[in-house]
Formats: sequence, C-alpha cells, structure tokens
Amino acid sequence: MNEKLFAPLATLQWVERDKLIPNSYNPNRVSKENLKLLTQSILSNGWTLPIVVRPDMTIIDGYHRWTVAGEEPLKTMLDGKVPVVIVDHKEHSEDIYGTVTHNRARGTHLLEPMKAIVKELLDDGKTVDEIGKQLGMRSEEVFRLSDFSKEDFLKMMTEGAETYSRAEIVTKM
Repeated sequence: MNEKLFAPLATLQWVERDKLIPNSYNPNRVSKENLKLLTQSILSNGWTLPIVVRPDMTIIDGYHRWTVAGEEPLKTMLDGKVPVVIVDHKEHSEDIYGTVTHNRARGTHLLEPMKAIVKELLDDGKTVDEIGKQLGMRSEEVFRLSDFSKEDFLKMMTEGAETYSRAEIVTKM
C-alpha cells in the first residue's frame, strides 16, 4: 500500500471557509448557471468532494465549491465551514499541475450518453422541470436531448399544469 496515495484523506477536516485562499493561476471558469448547478448538486447529494488545499490553506482544487459555500443557503447550512484535504507538494509547479489535472480529469459530457440519460429519466416518469433542475438544463436542452417530437414534448410539459383564468384588461380610473 502506497502511503502517499492515502495521505490526503488522513488530513480530512472541516475548516472555516474564510481561512482558505484562492490560488492565482486557476484557468478554469464556470458560468453562473453551473455555479447554481453546483449548489443544487451539494444540496441534493451532500458534500461529496473536499476542497484540496496546501498546508497554508491555498486552494489547489475546489475553488468553485469554495465559492458557492460562501453564498446562501450553503453558507448558513455549513455553518461557514468547508471540508478540506491537505496536499503538501514540495514545489509550486506541483500545485499548478494539481489544479490543472483535477480540472481536466473531470472531462466533458458527450452527446449520445447524455441523450440516453435524459431518455432514461423521462422513461422513469421524471418531469422536464425536475430533470432541468437536477441536471442544470433549460427545458429546451432537455427537448434537444430527448427523442420526442416538438408536439409530444410540449404536451408533456403542459401535462398536469394548472389551468389559469383568462387575462382581463384592467384600465386605470
């Protein structure tokens, strides 16, 4: 057993979020929509990935998890803390390598597997709204990934929707 592989997990701890320091070299950017999705993921699944830091609390990986942890509702729910593991690299270049490889290793989503996922969820009776919320997709994205015709998809979206009264013209008196 290689102790170096297990060493970071032995350092797992919850620390004050404000003690962490973002690094100055992270090339990864995330849209506001994906930050909302990250928050939703944490709310749905719990905190599954600790933030990777140096001994001085500089973030190597997990900047976006750190970011959403400072916003509501997570800030209050986490009591201002985040889980971290400490990696003690000998050279600054190893920190940079760690940041980039963590990001690149996550990969990208391919079209065909995503279509299969959406189909499975729809077949399991999940609603377009639920799929959109849980996967961070707009209804149009769910439609593009589904094999439904536009008409069938629109029917599915409006199925069970409340009926509304007709609009009335209101004039000022």
